Amino acid sequence: MMTRLKGARIHDPVNQLNGTCGDIWIRDARICEAPDNVAEADRTIDLEGKILMAGAIDIHSHIAGGNVNNARLLLPEQHLAERARLPQFPFSGAKWSACDTGYRYAEMGFTTVVEPAVLPINAHQAHAELADIPIIDTAGLAIVGNDDFLLRMLRDGAEQARINDYIAWTLHATRCLGVKVINAGGATAFKFNQRQLNLDDEVPMYGMTSRAILSAVQRAVVQLGIPHPVHVHCNNLGIPGNVNTALDTIKAADGLPMHLAHVQFYGYGDNGDSGFSSGASALADAIMANPNITVDIGQVLFGQTVTISGDVMRQFDARHIANPKKWVVWEGEDGGGGIVPFRYRPKNYVNALQWAIGLELFLLIDDPWRVFFTTDHPNGAPFTAYPELFRLLMERDYRNQWLDRINANSADISLLRHLDREYDLNEIAIMTRAAPAKLLGLGDRGHLSVGAIADIAVYQPQADKAAMFGKAELVFKNGIAVVEKGQVTRSIQGKTHAVAPGFDRAIESSISDYFDRYHLMKMDHYKLDPQHLLETLGSELVLH
Repeated sequence: MMTRLKGARIHDPVNQLNGTCGDIWIRDARICEAPDNVAEADRTIDLEGKILMAGAIDIHSHIAGGNVNNARLLLPEQHLAERARLPQFPFSGAKWSACDTGYRYAEMGFTTVVEPAVLPINAHQAHAELADIPIIDTAGLAIVGNDDFLLRMLRDGAEQARINDYIAWTLHATRCLGVKVINAGGATAFKFNQRQLNLDDEVPMYGMTSRAILSAVQRAVVQLGIPHPVHVHCNNLGIPGNVNTALDTIKAADGLPMHLAHVQFYGYGDNGDSGFSSGASALADAIMANPNITVDIGQVLFGQTVTISGDVMRQFDARHIANPKKWVVWEGEDGGGGIVPFRYRPKNYVNALQWAIGLELFLLIDDPWRVFFTTDHPNGAPFTAYPELFRLLMERDYRNQWLDRINANSADISLLRHLDREYDLNEIAIMTRAAPAKLLGLGDRGHLSVGAIADIAVYQPQADKAAMFGKAELVFKNGIAVVEKGQVTRSIQGKTHAVAPGFDRAIESSISDYFDRYHLMKMDHYKLDPQHLLETLGSELVLH
């Protein structure tokens, strides 16, 4: 079947289309060349005056796994049924279900989402939940950097090639798209009653620093040729003065590719009477001066949310500010995590400054190819608040209206009043489409070239950008119309994306012996089989 999308204003930075009027042609699941005779179209959709982009991509959103489900159990009042969709859809009225996650993303024009924290021992459950999320394609990032097997290798002086083999094996076992390091060595240090771990502090029992762990993993990712750089959750998240930790981590990258996650949470100075200030300017300058560094922001938006993290140190420290007053912190094999509900309040000095710091970073980092649109869902805000963030970035007057409403002291010391920049549609298309696809190594999406997957979002232009991006006029997933006029009209099965770098199979002997000695399962039960994913979970795995 051939479909013609006629006369839209196309924003496709990869092909240097910035509002150009034209047609997009779809044959089956992919974008195709226009035929010599337009009458060959089986279906023509007139999109004159509407805005057309590739489907959006979210590189960092906690949508599956043990911590997500613990949060659902902890906060049932936050995910009661909100509104029913078409009754034939499963769980159509369930809020914050796996199904609702897919519907909500699709309604905003998102077609690919990455779960950034898959604990390897929990990979089976994470993939089972990803498979239950309809419409969108998904991927996971495997957590390393606190796992005992890796730390033992580093302690014993293993060669980098052996570290590489272990990282590659982990990606095969977990079927993930890349690796993430969360406060390298921090979860391990927590088990020895440490409550803070700086970049150059030694991890108890293992005798190497957090910096050494991060560097070994980073080199492995580079040498294995994994497209997505090591995805880093820095030390000292949420602590005043931690901008210095972020700056040291950028230096530690030593020119090699590195992605820093939710940098708003490391953008904190410790100046002023309150001991809490913005470090956004220094952090933005360092990011701009180091082209090997990419970042996502983790924007804070006001309202109720829940913080979910594998950084057990941070979550344990934050338990006393839980709102409502209940929390979960746990540690287990090779990691841990915590769930702490929280309400960001505009009149609270710290919360208001967090909101401002994220926006300062968005506006000061003048390269949309290296800064990515996230709220670290749900830590800074639920992903359903994205339309509000689009509006804040695209409308200076709207930002200034908010500055008049937040804590006055925070507004006074913020740089926001002095920042005139407004994102345009082309920059939005780069930051949410073209750049994420490039960063993740997903060359078949993020653009509208012939041969690309026909993931397409169409929007009705509106002065209110929150309204515009909140409900897409039309969304195609794999060439199938799944959203019309802001509502899901068809539910389909997405795919799961992963990498499979080569490695020396000899390492499996050591890993198998380790499992037999220390784990409660066999190594072969730990590993995920693609055929199992397809036959049992209905999830098709795509290797890159």
